[in-house]
Amino acid sequence: MAAKNLLVILSDAHQARALSCAGHPTARTPHLDALARRGTRFIAAYAPATARAAAFAALATGRMPTAIGRHLDDDDPYDGAIPAWQHAVRDAGHAVVAIGALACHDPAGGDHGFSDRRLAGAAAALPAAGPLAGPGESDQTRADRDIASEAQIWLREEAPRQGVPWCLLVSLATPGYPLIAPPEHYYAADPERLALPERSSAEDEAALRRRLAAYHGLVAFADEQVGRILDCLEQTGLALSTRVLYAAMRGESAGLRGPWGAPDLHEESIGVPMILAGHGVPQRTVVATPVSLRDLFPTVIDTLGLAAEAPEGTCSLVAVARGARPAREVVAEHRPAGACEPAVMLRDERWKLIRRSGQPPQLFDLDADPDERADLGASPAHAALRMRLEARLAAALGAGTARGAARAARR
Repeated sequence: MAAKNLLVILSDAHQARALSCAGHPTARTPHLDALARRGTRFIAAYAPATARAAAFAALATGRMPTAIGRHLDDDDPYDGAIPAWQHAVRDAGHAVVAIGALACHDPAGGDHGFSDRRLAGAAAALPAAGPLAGPGESDQTRADRDIASEAQIWLREEAPRQGVPWCLLVSLATPGYPLIAPPEHYYAADPERLALPERSSAEDEAALRRRLAAYHGLVAFADEQVGRILDCLEQTGLALSTRVLYAAMRGESAGLRGPWGAPDLHEESIGVPMILAGHGVPQRTVVATPVSLRDLFPTVIDTLGLAAEAPEGTCSLVAVARGARPAREVVAEHRPAGACEPAVMLRDERWKLIRRSGQPPQLFDLDADPDERADLGASPAHAALRMRLEARLAAALGAGTARGAARAARR
């Protein structure tokens, strides 16, 4: 049977390496591991931006926030004015439903393209990283239980009524902040025995252990909610006709290079887990081709068989999973607090360039240095390579007028 439906599950701040199938010593993700076994895991997947609103705008439209000319931070969320893949799905006569809070204006603020939105206010105001961490419940964990339940209800009651292909987007609030994990998941991480990472933060060891235990407890909790949804998909028989994509809106620094929750363009903050499974997707496959959340746009078109055109610079994840190896690169943005210009990143098959306003560029060889410890930005031997990557980064982000438009929009 050919795939015709698409289930997209997005979590919040899931570090790309925090999967037990990726070899992480602490992460407990049995349901995502099972999804990876029956599908393809992309190990060089990235969010287009560190801010949730900017990342969602890029995920929806397939364009970089800078190219859009706005949506650069959480104060400027997506309003539906620029067409998105969900508009294309709905305009083709298909159901496209969102369950859970999204980083966009509420439905009264614009047409986001969804034919239905449910629990749109669930834990919508995500708190910033704070000192509190430990066992317990929060608005985010309570909301995610409701979101997973609502997804099951839709799959059982609404999906069978659809006479045409459908797309269901489920947006979870975990893992993320506050770092409060349900006790069964917090204590399973065993904070007293956690291996502490090398870090530059001045946080004391006991506090760091509580944060790590809570974070990995939330990863396990989010995996549990994913499992509830996927079990329902199997029980209803919809798995035969539905592709599943799991990804996160952003990564998590986890205090590796400074204060906990301080995002950056290094791998732990901008890299995200991404798994695609279902009809026509190779099983037990790992792909190292760089991909982005922006690639959801052509993936939707591919899966639902739409006639819409995907934005330039995007590529169907189905094609990449099946063996297409385009020579491509991904870019991402990060706007530090108070900065006028975003920091930007380019990643190709091997190299990663980070450029920050007023600072020397950084260059990393991710094949030899996956943890980004050796900055080659000032290396004379890599000067020509750096210049080529700078030119490719500028071209990928678009002309300077786009950045000017962004500044004008912010003013």
